[in-house]
Amino acid sequence: MSDASVSKRTFLKYSAAAALSAGTSSLIGVSRSIAASMPKVTMQLGWLASNGILGEVAANAKGFYKEEGVELEIVPGGPNVDGVGSVAAGRATLGQISSSPSVMLARSAGIPVKAIAAGYQKHPFTYFSLESDPIRSAKDMIGKTIATQPTAFILLRALIAANGIAEDQVEIVNMGSDMNQLLTGQAQAVTGWLTNTNALKVLGEDRVDLMLWDTGIQLYANVYYSTDTEISDNPDVLASYLRGSARGWGFVKENPEAAVDMLVEAYPNLDRASELEAVKTVLGFSFNDVTAKDGWGAMNRANWEKQVKTYADLDQFKGEVPTVDDVMTTKILDMTAETRAKVG
Repeated sequence: MSDASVSKRTFLKYSAAAALSAGTSSLIGVSRSIAASMPKVTMQLGWLASNGILGEVAANAKGFYKEEGVELEIVPGGPNVDGVGSVAAGRATLGQISSSPSVMLARSAGIPVKAIAAGYQKHPFTYFSLESDPIRSAKDMIGKTIATQPTAFILLRALIAANGIAEDQVEIVNMGSDMNQLLTGQAQAVTGWLTNTNALKVLGEDRVDLMLWDTGIQLYANVYYSTDTEISDNPDVLASYLRGSARGWGFVKENPEAAVDMLVEAYPNLDRASELEAVKTVLGFSFNDVTAKDGWGAMNRANWEKQVKTYADLDQFKGEVPTVDDVMTTKILDMTAETRAKVG
């Protein structure tokens, strides 16, 4: 996963920088748009813009945010951008981060951020193998070499532990951005996101998918988060933003091809054909029986409790083990419950 861990030192660095640039003003991330006389919401991405913001791009293009009373600016992340630090320091109103554990680890490091909604109900992180030597369950990993990104080693360790497999029964090796280790036989599985259709093409039709979610490690992806201060002081602004986003994702659900056109127009570096291939998969992670009942963006408290316990059991928290109330809140979801379309 792309989102790097953040430390309290990082938070303090960003806070100091923001304070210097803001003078005596507050570090709150909501600013007032002079032209439109409405709050401007800055959304910090954890990585580069991708199909994970289809709904936001559509909502902007359709004018949904302005109809809800806010303006939205999307700020891309990247390898040298600490998105969590930027949000924590008040340089952005809220952020979207690839995986829920990043919020938990930040909280443990003393950074006052918490999740307010989940863009993907299931995490797309997947172990890919080939039909010639398939890995269809956690037990199939025994005696195999699994190549994964350094930041995802902990996910494989959690998977192994959750399925009663000793760590010495699986060899874990590092991989980069391509999947050559699987094709050359250096590993029996490699990892990536199911929504990254371009990267997966090289594996061909003999690809076998084992989602991390289906092994018992059920993380959220494309998590929206903000600071304690924003949630306390500006809940109405966050609620207006979330309503606009929910409407945008609802539009994507009903008009996927039009939404892809909006995405490619906003970010010309993205390939239209590839995004059209990916959009069905993206929607499959964004909408399911949970959203049919509770609306787009819903989160399950019990799921967060399980995630915290998993990471605590693996000694991943460098500071205090956070509570569920430290890492997530349903306050903004509750405020928008009646207006977030219930679509499955």
